[in-house]
Amino acid sequence: MLLLGTSGPFGKFIDLPVPLTIGIRAAMAFFLLFVYCKWRGISFRLRRQDVFPILLSGFLMCIHWISYFKALQLSNVAIGMLSLFTYPVITAFLEPFFLKTKFQAIHLVLAILVLFGIYFLVPNFSFDNGHTIAIGIGVFSAFCYAVRNLILKTKVDKYNGSILMTYQMIIVTVLLLPVYFMYDLVEVSDQWQGLVGLVVITTALGHTMFVNTFKYFSITTVSIISCIQPIYGIIIGALFLSEIPTWTTLLGGTMILISVIIESIRSYR
Repeated sequence: MLLLGTSGPFGKFIDLPVPLTIGIRAAMAFFLLFVYCKWRGISFRLRRQDVFPILLSGFLMCIHWISYFKALQLSNVAIGMLSLFTYPVITAFLEPFFLKTKFQAIHLVLAILVLFGIYFLVPNFSFDNGHTIAIGIGVFSAFCYAVRNLILKTKVDKYNGSILMTYQMIIVTVLLLPVYFMYDLVEVSDQWQGLVGLVVITTALGHTMFVNTFKYFSITTVSIISCIQPIYGIIIGALFLSEIPTWTTLLGGTMILISVIIESIRSYR
């Protein structure tokens, strides 16, 4: 969660068109993950019935990343990250339909607590200017992310998380190949520090570890625990981007932490 929490600050720090940023991110991450899987001797073979779900998850990952980074550009780290973290609520309602699990009332309670935390975390919450659009895009990104996670949940028992991420990265890379002809690539060299950090820390390490956790927890549990990410992101944003949180941010962060602690204790038991 700490590694994934860097996504917001990196997304805000990198000053490139969103599709270009995501295209470069996916291509570089694919290269790193491919080399790692070859080094570890992990098989790339997929069962025929798993090809379409993995292709669909890669498509959803592409839409999720683009919409999430667009929300970051239209607002700030706090609003961008926190609008995305409506996805535990979406996941709690979708998981029983996708995975035929029993709906648990405690997940609804914790999801509501997270929503209240998100409300207080967002500084100067209002529905004007670009923030309204950013929140809407962020919620759409959350939906794509939730569905993608639920699809991968059904595959992690068959495949290594690194392989699943490798396939997702090649899908995103192929989908975004046209952007290399649509934008000026001269400015890319000036953003290499942020891109390398985003690729190595957030994507290759963070997302691969995240997918591997699907083997041990329900997707709802993982999504609720991951709500600590915005807190990490806001702290990093305050330290490196001078985006100082308000007292309402601290209040919202406390509410989210409470839900994380409760779900962590339940998962451990």
